[in-house]
Amino acid sequence: MLNLTHNAIHITLAALLAMVIALIPGISMAELSIARGSAPAASQPTETAPEWVYTVQHHDTLASISTSLLRNPANGQRLLAHNGLPRNSTLQAGDALRIPVFWLKRQPEPARVTTVSGNVQHISGSDGRKTPLTEQSLVRVGDEILSGAGSATLVLADGSELRIAPNTRLMFNRLTQYGKTGMVDTRLRLQKGEVHSRVKPVRGGGARFEITTPSAVAAVRGTVFSMQASAFGSSIQVKQGAVDFGKPGQTQRIPVGYGASVGTSGAGNINIRQLPPAPSLHPIGPILHQLPAALTWQQTGTQTYRVDIFEKESGSWIQSREISGNQFPINQLDNGQYEIHLAALDQRGIAGLPAIASVDVELLASPPTLITPTNGESVNDDMPEFHWQLNGSNELARVEVAENENFQKLITTSEWAPENSALPSRSLSPGRYFWRVVTEAGGKSIAASEVRELIVNGTLTPVRIINVNYLDSQVRVFWERADTTEKYRLQLSEEPSFNNIIKEADIADTAASLRLIPGKRYFVRVKALSDGPLASRWGPGRELYLE
Repeated sequence: MLNLTHNAIHITLAALLAMVIALIPGISMAELSIARGSAPAASQPTETAPEWVYTVQHHDTLASISTSLLRNPANGQRLLAHNGLPRNSTLQAGDALRIPVFWLKRQPEPARVTTVSGNVQHISGSDGRKTPLTEQSLVRVGDEILSGAGSATLVLADGSELRIAPNTRLMFNRLTQYGKTGMVDTRLRLQKGEVHSRVKPVRGGGARFEITTPSAVAAVRGTVFSMQASAFGSSIQVKQGAVDFGKPGQTQRIPVGYGASVGTSGAGNINIRQLPPAPSLHPIGPILHQLPAALTWQQTGTQTYRVDIFEKESGSWIQSREISGNQFPINQLDNGQYEIHLAALDQRGIAGLPAIASVDVELLASPPTLITPTNGESVNDDMPEFHWQLNGSNELARVEVAENENFQKLITTSEWAPENSALPSRSLSPGRYFWRVVTEAGGKSIAASEVRELIVNGTLTPVRIINVNYLDSQVRVFWERADTTEKYRLQLSEEPSFNNIIKEADIADTAASLRLIPGKRYFVRVKALSDGPLASRWGPGRELYLE
């Protein structure tokens, strides 16, 4: 209600006017504003000035509405006059105000990237700089997206969603939000490629969602549709609602279940056709505990189909493939919730209405069975090869090597791979280690094998004899000192091959005295010894001869 100062005659006239209007065909009370006073005729809206109707809320005042919604807050009294209200009118909750769209605040509102898969480039409209598109990116007016071999999903200010297919170039010409009204004006240009759009119902006469291509324009007021652009023309498929599509100024309403195309040359005639119906899918379990699994359907003739897989929560475009036959292998998916869209292709290769299957992937990793090395085994190779047996499906595995049994500090690992053997990513120093194999399924489920001990034998530098002294019937032999060793092993032989050892001794010093038979040839060699996993190769032999 309004607090009017006019007399009862004015109220009676207003009621009479409402009754007359109600009797006029084509005019409904829902289209009337709260204008119940008088205002200059020049303030009435024209057909070329779109309006938005605002419903007055509790605690709203003319001043608060003007401040939050109008570009010029001083236009409050002008707003009353536009609605035919006296200057001293009091607004009540539930009243409707007509506001010209061009009076509203306009704020550029960036689009928010929710998912990116593969290589997608973001070109700034302000400086032309090209950077990789990420899930933290904001796309502003004037920006472009080049999807290359990747894909991306964006959410606009009003919650509308865009899924950008690979090999697509999309430009953002306008991203306007009208203050706090909830209305948006979104205008995109699809230079090439394909987009899937899920557009929220537009609010108010000034709201707009429009995609142009080099050959056509598509304007919608809340729908789900796909659109393609190429050097030969543009096409559209309407999945929900309706789309005005065609050459600029020559659009036609395309209803749900139909598609249309326009060529880049010629008179611009629209080719409208009914889309292929959704295929009949065979039941598939809502929860998949093992991959691969098969999506199957009833095939019609020799039709070709298109399969698109989307992640439910984020809308990320996971896969898109064209296939023949009546089955599609579902594999290489992480644990999560997905929508699988299956659509038949028409003779022009355009996808029809999709059949949609919702599936949850919940893979569980299984502990692998270790094969070699055995527990406690000693190896001389600093890059030992590990072997195991995978016990699950669609699993990745890697070897983990640590200093202790709790694996709090990893020394090295192998790469994740669907293999049953691997080498560590770097060589191992001599010492005692613990190793295991960890498996992963679905990107989230982890399992680990038993833990085994491993000894890696290292090598010491071969010991070289540096001097020999002869004194009477004795020979004194001297050799180099080796680091990290406490004793040495000496061998004496009558032949250079050391196949026949006549004397062997462990010596703590770096010298030894030998009693030899004069006139006979001998050969001596030395190697370092260690209590740990270190060993030494024999040093070169040295000939001894006592005259």
